[in-house]
Amino acid sequence: MNYHLYEINDKIKNKVVDFIIQHWGSPKIVSRGKVHSMAQLPGIVVLRDNNIIGLLTYSIENEGCEIVSLDSLVENKGLGTTLMNEIEKIARAKKCHRIWLITTNDNIRALKFYQKRGYDIKAIHRHAVENARKIKPEIPLKGYDDIPINHEIELEKWISI
Repeated sequence: MNYHLYEINDKIKNKVVDFIIQHWGSPKIVSRGKVHSMAQLPGIVVLRDNNIIGLLTYSIENEGCEIVSLDSLVENKGLGTTLMNEIEKIARAKKCHRIWLITTNDNIRALKFYQKRGYDIKAIHRHAVENARKIKPEIPLKGYDDIPINHEIELEKWISI
């Protein structure tokens, strides 16, 4: 597969925000009650033929790196793994000890993906999505396989720097 990885920059930022709106329903993402404006987050974008086929955005705070979003439009070809390897390099360079993320209870594929890459479930935040919907009403009531979306699941991986 032929693609190129880039850090999000001003030239591509609008394309990234449009991608997020298309795939996440809004230019903002809510995790653990915090609102992330996708126009302001750093990240890694994967382009093929000038189209986004992969994206990972993150936020660094208190020696922790939160993966805010991860999208791969090309599945089972190593693109998601490539993005995860890149964020680990970035986290180490920025002296982070922990990489963490939130997914929802319906996202079984994501849970499998992250656990296969060394991420552990740290916490289940029961009914947290109800509060997130107050901030971002675009969050659907049901997700993958028609499973009700109710809970945030926090996963983490500790890394050495």
